[in-house]
Amino acid sequence: MCLLNDSENHPYWKRMNVDVFLKYLEWEKRCSPHTLLAYQTDLKQLSAFLADTYEIHQPQDIATAHLRAWMVSLLAANCTPRSIHRKISAVSSWFRFLQQRAEVAQNPCSHLLLPKVGKRLPATVEAPLLDALLSHAEFGDDFAAQRDKTLLELLYQTGLRRSELIQLRLQDVDTDQRIIRVMFGKGNKERLVPFGPLLERQLRVYLAVRQQTFPQAVSDRLLLTDKGEPLYDKYVYNKVRHYLSWITAQEQRSPHVLRHSFATHLSDRGADLNAIKSLLGHSSLGATQIYVHNSVERLRQVYQQAHPKARKEKL
Repeated sequence: MCLLNDSENHPYWKRMNVDVFLKYLEWEKRCSPHTLLAYQTDLKQLSAFLADTYEIHQPQDIATAHLRAWMVSLLAANCTPRSIHRKISAVSSWFRFLQQRAEVAQNPCSHLLLPKVGKRLPATVEAPLLDALLSHAEFGDDFAAQRDKTLLELLYQTGLRRSELIQLRLQDVDTDQRIIRVMFGKGNKERLVPFGPLLERQLRVYLAVRQQTFPQAVSDRLLLTDKGEPLYDKYVYNKVRHYLSWITAQEQRSPHVLRHSFATHLSDRGADLNAIKSLLGHSSLGATQIYVHNSVERLRQVYQQAHPKARKEKL
């Protein structure tokens, strides 16, 4: 990964060993480029605050009070509690790294009281709307149209993460057995995700068009751009946002919304929570539990709208 161009010349990076920390995350922890950029941005933001407000340039000089003041400034700038939690998590990871190298004695984040984060149910798209898009919308027969439809079908019918979709290779898809082999997480763990006959048919159509369009394709990635190159994050995001705008005006229209929809619709129809966990590739059941909460919330809304005793009486 290429870090921000000015990072190597940033005095804070040199004095605080942030560049060493980022390289550790990249090469030893195998963090994604998206995660690395988030860590870099958060630490750079903290460095500017400490330098401008307290003239602090050494990690040994940072105390809990300084971080608390930074949190107050973030809240004053309308930073959400959830974002503040993420930023402090990045700073805490950096201090743990410094402790391992015996560069600081303690982690000042350990005594911070963080702002309360309210429960946020994952954004989803209703099943009938997705059915209207994937079963009734006209996509066309050329490569780009079939690639886009396959991209959407894969995200919704298998619950893949965007990074997992991009990394899929031709040999990872078994249309005969209707199985996709997904490599994910640290250490390249493997999970097998089944799919149904509708996705099988779409994959066969796409693979035939792909072979006709790029018979000598250099990349073995399953999905390619219009130029025959591997997909990338922004490309997938823009495609999903574009097509979801056909069926919904909601603000969140990212690839992850399709993953949330996949899990929520399974839960709504009574799928076992452990099965959903395995399909999503979650490491713990706690991460999957939110989809049960989402289903309960939907039931609550239906109850409040439909039951005569649940509705408020008009004054």
